[in-house]
Parts: sequence; C-alpha cells; structure tokens
Amino acid sequence: MARVLLIDDDTALLDVLALAFEDAQHEVLTAPDGAEGLAKAEGQRPDAIVSDVNMPGIDGFSLCRRLRESGNATPLVLLTSRDSEIDEALGLELGADDYVTKPFSTRVLLARVAALLRREAQRSGGGAFGATQTAGRLHLDADRLEVRYDEHTLTTTVTEFRLLEALTSRPGVVCSRPSLLDRIRGDDSVVAERIIDTYVRRLRRKLESIDAEFDAIETVVGAGYRWKASR
Repeated sequence: MARVLLIDDDTALLDVLALAFEDAQHEVLTAPDGAEGLAKAEGQRPDAIVSDVNMPGIDGFSLCRRLRESGNATPLVLLTSRDSEIDEALGLELGADDYVTKPFSTRVLLARVAALLRREAQRSGGGAFGATQTAGRLHLDADRLEVRYDEHTLTTTVTEFRLLEALTSRPGVVCSRPSLLDRIRGDDSVVAERIIDTYVRRLRRKLESIDAEFDAIETVVGAGYRWKASR
C-alpha cells in the first residue's frame, strides 16, 4: 500500500480525490494548502504527492521548488487549470514528474500516479536496467536513486533518473521522443512529445553546474537524443 499526499484548497475536490485513492487501496494524507502540504511532505514521507497549482500562499510551483531544493525527490504530480504549455513547462522545470490539466478523470490521475509508483518500485528492486549503471563519468545507482558525475552527487526526480537510464543504456543510439516517453513513463497517457525537451534541458543544466563543458546528451535534429558513446 502506497502513501499518497493530496494537496488542494478545493475541499470538495480533495474529498473526491481522497475517496478515489482510498478505493484504489492507497493510504491517503490530505492537506488544504501548500504550507500544510509542505510540512506533511517533509514529516510524513509519502510515496507520491499530488498537488494543485493554484493555491494561496505556497502554490504548487513553489511547493515543488522547495521540495526539490531541499533534496526531496518524492514523485510529484501537479494539477493545473492553466491550459498552457508555459505553465506545464514551468512546473516541469521546477522538478515535477508529471502534470494533469483540469478538468480530468480520477481514472487518469490514478493511472499517472500508479505509473510513477511502478517506476519507483522498479528502481527499488534494481529496475529494468540493473542496480548500477556507468556511462563514462556518470554513475547511476538505481537502488538508491543516486546519480554521480565526477564524484559529485546529482539530485534528480524519478523521471529524470529514468531518462538518464534510458539514454545511457544505449550510448551512441538515437532515441526518439516517443520511445523516451514510453521508457520513462510506462503508461498510455497522452503527453506532448516536446516535454522530453524540457526534461533534457533540465538535466543538462544540472550536469553543466558540475561540468561547464558537459555535452554528452546530443540533440539529433528531427530524430531525438543520444548519449555520446565516448563519454
């Protein structure tokens, strides 16, 4: 049974979501605002977090940023009524693993969270790629969800870690955006393929903060991305 933290200032929606997740056999924690949600995320160690974006005080984006800056990599899904790619990209840049645009069906949300929990379970059990993986100066430890580059530890979300696994498991091979989405998400939800660009951009920034000349993730125009075989 997974522990899921639901954060939303719409109490009616929060009640509906709590019932849906309980029916799906999850242990449910709830919070009516971002401040309480942040406290529960830090103090009660949920396995996944679902948070609304539009909340007074600490909104979903701020919540996401604070968690990631503190090193908390708990899988996080943002709920947004802002139907624009700018808001979606901003949430992902801050470290969210997924987003769902309102209005949505609870079945879709449950499927998204289940996909994140499956990936986390695979990681804990060694994952599809094995417990450890090395690609030149990059070292991945799936058991610990740990990324090290030149002995520097890199904090990643579950999705970022899976993307690195997918790229480094086939160095020199071009991976299309659809294939990368399939590898890192593992469900049949419809998501704009360009979101992969956001994930890649975020990873590059993190790696460039350690190595200003990092260029191991190559863009292949019109095709996708690949990890340089020589790295």
